[in-house]
Amino acid sequence: MKLTFWGAAQKVTGSMALLTLEDGYQVLIDCGVDMGNFSEDDPIYPNSSFPFDASLVNVVCLTHAHLDHSGKLPNLYKEGYEGQILCTSPTASLSQILLEDSARINQRKLKTYNKKKSKGHSLDQFNFLPENLYTEGDVANTMQEVVPIQFGRRFNIKPGLWVTFIPAGHLLGAAHVYIEADDNGERKTLLFSGDIGRENYPLLKDPSEVPQADYVVCETTYGNREHQHIQDSALEMLDVIKRTCVDIPGRLIIPAFSIGRTQAVLFELHKLFVEGKLPPIKIFSDSPLGIQSNRIYDQFSNHLNQDARDFIEDYDSLFNFENMEYVLKQSDSKAISNYNEPCIIISSSGMMEGGRIQHHIQANMENPYATVLMVGYSAEGTMGARLRDNEGTLRLGKEEHKVHIKVEQTDSFSGHGDKNDLIRFIQQQDKTKTKQIFLNHGEEESMVTFKNTLEDLGYPNVVIPTKGHEFII
Repeated sequence: MKLTFWGAAQKVTGSMALLTLEDGYQVLIDCGVDMGNFSEDDPIYPNSSFPFDASLVNVVCLTHAHLDHSGKLPNLYKEGYEGQILCTSPTASLSQILLEDSARINQRKLKTYNKKKSKGHSLDQFNFLPENLYTEGDVANTMQEVVPIQFGRRFNIKPGLWVTFIPAGHLLGAAHVYIEADDNGERKTLLFSGDIGRENYPLLKDPSEVPQADYVVCETTYGNREHQHIQDSALEMLDVIKRTCVDIPGRLIIPAFSIGRTQAVLFELHKLFVEGKLPPIKIFSDSPLGIQSNRIYDQFSNHLNQDARDFIEDYDSLFNFENMEYVLKQSDSKAISNYNEPCIIISSSGMMEGGRIQHHIQANMENPYATVLMVGYSAEGTMGARLRDNEGTLRLGKEEHKVHIKVEQTDSFSGHGDKNDLIRFIQQQDKTKTKQIFLNHGEEESMVTFKNTLEDLGYPNVVIPTKGHEFII
C-alpha cells in the first residue's frame, strides 16, 4: 500500500493524506483547507480543487471539525466522490455548522466577484475559482453521507479494513484515527494523530492512550516549544482584563475561532465571574457560529471533562452569566463600536481572515486604548499574522492604516498540545516496533526541531514529507 501527503506538508493547515491499499481502495484522512494559501495548486484537471481524482476515493475518515481538516469536503462531492464520511457524532454536528458558515461566506465572495466581473473590473484580487465555491446545498448533500462512529469502536469499513476513533482532546469530538489494513496477507497498522490536545484543558477530556502502530503520522504545530501552564490561563486572562479594561480603561478584543477556542475563553470567564474575580464590565460574544457551537457543547456535555460536567450541575450553564451579551444581528455587531464603556469583545475568526472580527479590528486599529489578545495560532499570510507582525502600519484592502491598537499574545488557550504533549503521544509507541514516523501540520522549524527530538529519544526513520510525497509502506 502507499501513503501520499496532499496537505499540511511542511505547513500548519490543509490536512489531507491519501492511503491507497494494494487492491486500489482509497482512504482519505481529512480534507482540509489551507488557511494560509488560498490558491489551488497542482490540480488533477483545470478548475479542480484537488491534485488527485476525487471520484476514485472510497471513504473519508475525518479527525475533527476545524476547516483546515474538513473545509474541502463539499468540493470532494462536487468533483465526483460518492463515498461516506466517518467521524464522531460531535464532529459531525460541528462540521455541519462550520461548513454551512463557509458556504455563506462563499456566496458573498461570489456575489462580489460577479459584480466586479459585470463591470469589467480586474479580477486579479480574487484568489479563488468561482467553480470551487460550494453552496449550502452542497453542504447539505455532504452531510447526508456522514456516518457517526462512537469513540473506541472498531469499525469494519470493508473486509480486511478497520478504523477506530480515539479521543484526542483538542476540540469536542476530535479523534486520533487508527487504521488496520490487511495487505498481501499481512496486517498493517497506521495511526494518524489529527490535532493532539493537551492535558487539563478547559472543558475537554485529556487525550486517551493510543495503540501500537507500524506507521505514525504526527502533527507538530508546537513541536519546538512549550505552553504556559494551563492552570495560569484564567489568571493571565484576569491580568489582561485589569490592564486593558480597568487601569486604562479601554476595550479588549479577543479573536477566537467560533468552535473550540471561544468556548474555552467563555468558560474561563464564567469561572472568574462565579469566583467574584471578574470586573463588572460588559462582555460581547459576537459570533452567531459561536452561539451555535455553544449549543452543541451543551448537547454533547457527556463528552466534556468532569470539571465542566460538575460546573453545569452547579450553575446550570457553561457559558451564560451576568454581563454576558450574545450578539446576533450584524447591525448590533457594528453598533459595538459606539459602546463607550470598557468592554470585552470575543469574535471570530481566530486568524481574522473573515467574520465580524475584521470590522472590530478595523474600527479600533488606530485606538491606543484598545488591545487585541491573540489566543490562537495565525498562519503566515493571514490578517492575524500580519497584525501580529506589523511594524506600525497595516494594509487592509487598498488602504494603509496606522496601528495604534496594542497586540498581545498568549498560547495558554491553545487547543494544540505542546512539545511535551507531542512527545507523550509518540512515546506510547515502542521504538523497536514502529517502522516509520511522519511529521506534518507544522512549520518547517517546528518539524525539524521535533524530528531531532525524536531521534535523540531513539526513534528511527522519522521523516518530514513534502506535498505530493508518496511512501510505499
